[in-house]
Amino acid sequence: MPKFQNKNAILAKIETTYGTDAVPTGAANAILLVDEPEIVPLDMSTVDRKLIREYFGNSEQLPTGVFARVNLKCEIAGSGTAGTAPAWGPLLRACGFAEIITAATKVEYKPVTSNPEACTIYANKDGLLHKLTGARGNVKLNFAVDDIPRFDFSFIGLFNPVTDVAMPATTLTAWKTPLAVNKANTPTFTLHGNAAPLQSLALDMGNQNDFYSLPNATESILFSGRQPKGQVSMEAVSIAVKDWFTTVKNVTLDTLQLIHGTAAGNKVQIDAPKVQINSPKYGGYKGVLMLNGDLALMPNAGNDELVITAL
Repeated sequence: MPKFQNKNAILAKIETTYGTDAVPTGAANAILLVDEPEIVPLDMSTVDRKLIREYFGNSEQLPTGVFARVNLKCEIAGSGTAGTAPAWGPLLRACGFAEIITAATKVEYKPVTSNPEACTIYANKDGLLHKLTGARGNVKLNFAVDDIPRFDFSFIGLFNPVTDVAMPATTLTAWKTPLAVNKANTPTFTLHGNAAPLQSLALDMGNQNDFYSLPNATESILFSGRQPKGQVSMEAVSIAVKDWFTTVKNVTLDTLQLIHGTAAGNKVQIDAPKVQINSPKYGGYKGVLMLNGDLALMPNAGNDELVITAL
C-alpha cells in the first residue's frame, strides 16, 4: 500500500523540561497547515575522511551530529477571544518569544534573550512518525495585499528514530478563519510615521539556531542570537509627502506598525520601535509605481525589536 504525500499531521507542544518529549496530542496540540510541510527526517553534519589511496574514489563522510528539521506554514488569525492565546502561540514561543497574557484584553509575544522555550513536534506523514524534541525555530511573517497573512516557521530539533504510528485524529477548532490583506481588513500600516499604501510586508526574525553537542554536555538546539530584518513594498509618493531617500541616507530609525483585523479576538498587531530602511528600489503593482526597501529591526529598550500582539 503506497503512502500519500499530502496526508500530514503536525502536533506541537511546549516542553516542561528541555529535550523531554512533551507528548503532544491531536486533540490539544494540532497545527493547521497551509501547504505541505517540509520534513527533513534526518539531517547531519559530517566530516570527510579524505583518505589517500593508490586509486581514485570517495571516502566516507562520518556524522558529527544528527538532527531533524520541519518547515511549516500557518495562517495568521486571532483566537476568537481577546486575551486568549491563539493556536499558533506555542510555535512562536519555540521561536524565541515570551507569551504575556492580559486577561480579556490581549496576548503579547515579545522576543527573549535568556531561557528560550522549546517544543516537541510530532510530524506524521501518512503513518511515518518523526519526533523532534528540544525543537527551536525561526519565524517569518508575510502580509501581501489580496492574499492571506502567513507565518513561515522553520524548526530544528533533536533526532528520534522514525517509527510506524497511525495518523492521529486532530481537533483544529482553535484555528480561526483568517482575513485577507486589503483596505477593509488591514486598517493600519505606518512606517516612520507615514501611512504609506502597502503592497506587501515581509518580516524575518533571523533567529540563529544550531545543533550543539560536546563531550560531557547535553545535546541541544542552541539559540544564540537573532538579526530581524524584512522587506517592504509600498506606493511611491512625492518627496513633499515623504522623502524616503534622505531617510535612508541619514540612517534614520523610526517605528513600524501594522494592524490586521478589525474585530476584537481577531486582530493582530505588529510593532517595531526602531526600523532602518535600506536599498530603495522601484517596482510596480498593477501599473502603479512602488518603492521597495530592505528593513533592519533594532531593539529600543531591549527584547522589543518586534512585538506581535493578538487583540
